[in-house]
Amino acid sequence: MNQKPIIGITMGDPAGNGPEITVKALAHAELYDRCRPIVVGDAKMIEQAAGFVGRPDMRVHRCQKVADAQFTPGVIDVLHLDLIRDPARFAIGQVSIEGGNAAFQCVRKVIELAMAGEVDATCTNALNKEAMNKALEAAGGANSDGYTHFDGHTEIYATYTHTKKYTMMLAHHDLRVVHVSTHCSLREACDRVKKARVLEVIEIAHKACRDMGIASPRVAVAGLNPHCGENGLFGTEEIEEIKPAIEAARAEGIDAIGPCPPDSVFSEALGGWYDIVVCMYHDQGHIPLKTVGFVYDREAKSWKAVEGVNVTLGLPIIRTSVDHGTGFALAGKGTSNELSLVNAIDYAVRMALGSAPQNESEK
Repeated sequence: MNQKPIIGITMGDPAGNGPEITVKALAHAELYDRCRPIVVGDAKMIEQAAGFVGRPDMRVHRCQKVADAQFTPGVIDVLHLDLIRDPARFAIGQVSIEGGNAAFQCVRKVIELAMAGEVDATCTNALNKEAMNKALEAAGGANSDGYTHFDGHTEIYATYTHTKKYTMMLAHHDLRVVHVSTHCSLREACDRVKKARVLEVIEIAHKACRDMGIASPRVAVAGLNPHCGENGLFGTEEIEEIKPAIEAARAEGIDAIGPCPPDSVFSEALGGWYDIVVCMYHDQGHIPLKTVGFVYDREAKSWKAVEGVNVTLGLPIIRTSVDHGTGFALAGKGTSNELSLVNAIDYAVRMALGSAPQNESEK
């Protein structure tokens, strides 16, 4: 790619802190040295957010198409979707049909832009699932191509890109985790640990690392049970499902290692043993990632860092995201930390260029 990649950034649910952290992130002038960012959302809400964060100097430039963007530091290009009737009357920090619809429309539009090749990668701020689905249901699918429910961003992307095999990856610098299952009960998650799905996720993880410029990825595969089941003493999933998947992956030439005890594999990955860890369920991967990425300063009584990037793998387009929610309790206060969004934008840039972030010194 000869030019800096164009990154489409959704504003998220406008009742949350997405617009605010977007303004804060794009206030980093050096970001424009790495990419050409354009926000997909309602320009009125971005203007309001600039006031919340004390950056009225940031000029919002309304665009009707990507080609209208200026990509200049100090200017926030917004592909304007007129979604909020009156920002002064719109309730910040509350679930609403108007906010849920706005968040969904931004996602649908940025996917459309990426599929058309108008942006090189997409980066999403958080949406509220309850608000979105209330909006979809209230409209009866009229504003969403007939769809009245989505579990979240991942499913929207999979649907609109016609993708059948996909998974979530979380990343904090060079610690990366992917999941066999995510948003389901723990009981159901155990039932989803099957050879075919574990192999599929190993394959997706390997390809993702290759796409990010890692020539020979080392893929660790976590076990499901304590101590990987102790040869069947604490469970047989490792014997019957996980190990056969690893063997099948190795037969394909993938450097898959495991099953690895879940209580030690993440420390090993942090130590550089592996490039990515395949996790069996949502919290197995989320807890270690957020433990290192989310840092609370107990003396200052505030979050010192909220880092982490959510990436959907297996799609024909690039999608990264912040690794936190809508922050309704913080919305409108101007205090939300933009670091996760900056990291997500950087990850999108690196994926578009085919190189993986390795450590803090690279930033």
